[in-house]
Amino acid sequence: MKPKILILHASGTNRDGEAARACALAGGAPEIVHSNQLRAGERRFADYDILLLPGGFSYGDALGAGGRLALDLQVFFHDQLHEFVASGKRVLGICNGFQTLVKAGLLPGEQKGRREEGRKGRDSLRNTQLATRTVTLTHNASGHFECRWVHLAVNTGVAASFLSAIRQPIFCPVAHGEGNFQAADAATVRRLDAAGLVAFRYVDADGVPAGGRYPINPNGSVADIAGICNAAGNVVGLMPHPEDHVNSIQNPLRTGGGLGLALFEALINGQ
Repeated sequence: MKPKILILHASGTNRDGEAARACALAGGAPEIVHSNQLRAGERRFADYDILLLPGGFSYGDALGAGGRLALDLQVFFHDQLHEFVASGKRVLGICNGFQTLVKAGLLPGEQKGRREEGRKGRDSLRNTQLATRTVTLTHNASGHFECRWVHLAVNTGVAASFLSAIRQPIFCPVAHGEGNFQAADAATVRRLDAAGLVAFRYVDADGVPAGGRYPINPNGSVADIAGICNAAGNVVGLMPHPEDHVNSIQNPLRTGGGLGLALFEALINGQ
C-alpha cells in the first residue's frame, strides 16, 4: 500500500496542491487536510504515515511567518503531533512549514545540539517544547522578498539518513521574505553541524558551498543553511520549494537534472 501523507492546510496556505502532486509522483497517497478537520476530529495525525507542512502564508503570517500555525500545533494538536514524531514517523516542512516547525519547537528539537539516543520519547519532546529557541528564520538580508532559483545539497553526515538517497544537488526556487536562518551564536551553529542537524546547504551549480555569496545564498542564512533536521532524523525542514521542480519541463534553464522530486522519493521510500 502507498504511504498515506497528511498535507496540512491552514487559511493562507497556498503550496499544498504542488506538494500533494509531488508526493503522488513519488509514490505516496497524499490527502490535503484543513486544520479545522483535525480540530473537529474528522482526521487524526495517527491515521497517516507522513506529515507534510507546505509553503504559503498560513494565517497571513500573523504573529510572524509560521507563528500563528505554530500556536495551533502547540495548543490544539500537541499530544497528537508529538506522539506522531516520537513514533518515528517522518515530518517535512517546506518554507512556511519550516518556519512553523521551528517556531513550534520541533526543529531543531535538541536545543543543546547533542544527540540523546535514549530520550526520543514524549517526555523529551515536551522538554524540548519548553526550551529556549536557539534558531530562527528572520527577514532576508537583502531586505526584500526573494523569488529565484537556487541549488541546495544534502549536508554530509546529516542525522536524517533517508536524505542520503539524494545523490545530486536539487535545483528549485525560493519564494520568501523571511528565510534567513540564524542562530543564537557561532557555538550553536557548530553544535548543529556536529550533531548532524544541518540537512541542506545552499551551493552553486557545481555543488560548491555558497560561502555567503548572494544570490547563491539568497537570504543571508548563516553557514549557508537551507534546512535542518532533528536529532532523531525524522523531522526535516527547508526553505526552498522542491515541489516546484518535479518535472524537467519546469526547469527555466532546460538543463536537466536537479529534480526536487528526489526529496519526495527519499521522504517516502528512503531508509
